Amino acid sequence: MVEEFMLLANISVAKKIYEEFAECALLRKHPAPPPSNYDMLVKAAKSKDLDIRTDSAKALADSLDAAQVEGFPYFNTLLRILATRCMMQAVYFCSGMDTDFHHYGLASPIYTHFTSPIRRYSDIIVHRLLAVSIGADITYPDLMDKHKQAALCNNLNYRHKMSQYAQRSSVAFHTQLFFKSKGIINEEGFILFVKKNAIVVLIPKFGLEGTVFFENKDKPNPRLSFKEEIPTLTVEDTVFRVFDKVKVTISLDASNVQHQKIRMSLVEPVIPGVSVSPQSNCNSEPDAKKTKLES
Repeated sequence: MVEEFMLLANISVAKKIYEEFAECALLRKHPAPPPSNYDMLVKAAKSKDLDIRTDSAKALADSLDAAQVEGFPYFNTLLRILATRCMMQAVYFCSGMDTDFHHYGLASPIYTHFTSPIRRYSDIIVHRLLAVSIGADITYPDLMDKHKQAALCNNLNYRHKMSQYAQRSSVAFHTQLFFKSKGIINEEGFILFVKKNAIVVLIPKFGLEGTVFFENKDKPNPRLSFKEEIPTLTVEDTVFRVFDKVKVTISLDASNVQHQKIRMSLVEPVIPGVSVSPQSNCNSEPDAKKTKLES
């Protein structure tokens, strides 16, 4: 309910400031994805004999709500993860410099950010515009200049993108620290994507994605056959499909100190010459440190 009222507040404020300042209102839009973006989602759903409609945001939402597979409760979550990957990036813009105001994700003809001025500068600008529109404050030249407002929006979009990169780097760094202390572990996961020479696996326990490659320069490559219509990868005689359950080993590859990365290897299904044996935690560093401290 709180979220619904927040969205309603943002939409109402967007309408108000646009009515008062048609040329310089700071708004937020979410472009509709091109149809080709949905290809992987539609193909993945079709592999489970499900139909995903993408002709509108509501049709997509209804299709996702109805997409269930008996005995596979995590399926809908996986499908929604794929749907998220199809989306475009929402951006701030100046109303006087654009004609497309629609917010696809919220199915709203106009939208802005108003409810979080303590953490977003965009909300502060919107508050100032609203204050002027209701006679609670006076304006100033930069606020009414659509070119400066557009430059501000571009900077907000750029800074937001940089913060996303910083967040991803932070998550990757702390993920590496976590697995450095864990050593090699075995976990079950689900295939999110099938590629020509690899599968991308999601580990629900850790919210971690990793790629299992089937081509290795250090050993003979197995026979690979990729089909794109409903993505499948055949490795020797084993077929991998999106949403299949697999078991992998997860470890930190620290061979290059400056570019450490999480490495996954296939355990199950067992493919001779491809799969690795399940490995237990072989990192004895924490025990060694403990012994040193106790002595």
